[in-house]
Amino acid sequence: MTAPVQEIRFCSVDGARIATASVGDGPPLVLPGWWVSNVEADWRMPRFRAFVAGLARNRTVIRYDRLGSGLSDRERPAELMTLEFEVRTLEAVLDSLAAGTLDVLGVSYGGGVCAAFAERHPERVRRLVTFGAYARGVDVAPPEVRASLLAMVHAHWGLGSRMLADVWLPEGDSTERAEMTDYQRAAATPEMAAALLELAYALDARASFERVRAPTLVLHRRGDRAAPFRLGRELAALVPGARLLALEGSAHPPWHGHVASVVEPARAFLAAGDEPDTAPDGGELSAREREVLALVASGLSDAQIADALVLSPHTVHRHVANIRVKLRQPTRAAAAVEASRTGLI
Repeated sequence: MTAPVQEIRFCSVDGARIATASVGDGPPLVLPGWWVSNVEADWRMPRFRAFVAGLARNRTVIRYDRLGSGLSDRERPAELMTLEFEVRTLEAVLDSLAAGTLDVLGVSYGGGVCAAFAERHPERVRRLVTFGAYARGVDVAPPEVRASLLAMVHAHWGLGSRMLADVWLPEGDSTERAEMTDYQRAAATPEMAAALLELAYALDARASFERVRAPTLVLHRRGDRAAPFRLGRELAALVPGARLLALEGSAHPPWHGHVASVVEPARAFLAAGDEPDTAPDGGELSAREREVLALVASGLSDAQIADALVLSPHTVHRHVANIRVKLRQPTRAAAAVEASRTGLI
């Protein structure tokens, strides 16, 4: 399958240039900056490109480089090292692309940016998904560990970026870790990387998460060492009505590890807020049925789907039976294949 083509543009915030990238076509899904990045180099990495392309089916995925990294201006004054500036950056990106109501997907530190934006603009955020996110940076690791990582990044960016790659990809092979190490070093200077790491540790978005009113799905891998699973559980408890879906694996970046286990639940959750499509040769699938079907396609059992959607297994079984009838398919697997072929999921 041919990969979608991304479009890179620039916008301005406080007189500084910010590089943005958009991929796909449809309602906007925004991924706020989570760490250092480079929207052009990102797209050359097969794993990352496959992750974004998966999200971009029937949606426009918007990303950007934070000020100080990637194709954005590399100078960032100390007074702009704040969560407030991160929210202003997101606002500027969305205004430059004329994005109105939208969905947001916050990865790691980006989850806090999403929460702060949703608190300020509740009318614009339709649905919120977080992955590997946390509400308070000091909870990520003990003080001595945070200090050690900051000191290493300051003193030797090569070793510092390698240490971070080891934490983020504990089960990654040598090629994956080397790719992550080289990518970080090319995306930012050691001084900027250290400053952004300090900003990540300084995050306290607990009050913002408590004020989120958009439907929220919290995705978190059980073995994540960069942001331990307990932080995902605590985040989900802060957001009124949020759903927590525990995923297997240890990779902190969502484009590593089992990517489909991240993409498919996220797409199903976001699709639940869309207008339902007409099922081929049958009745109309409800938003909930489409949500269930996407999780079936990702390989989840009825019991796992029940846990993810906070439903009883009996209810999920009934939804699957209705889906099979509407799509005129003999099995749940056949229904998933048919729905994927016709663009229902």
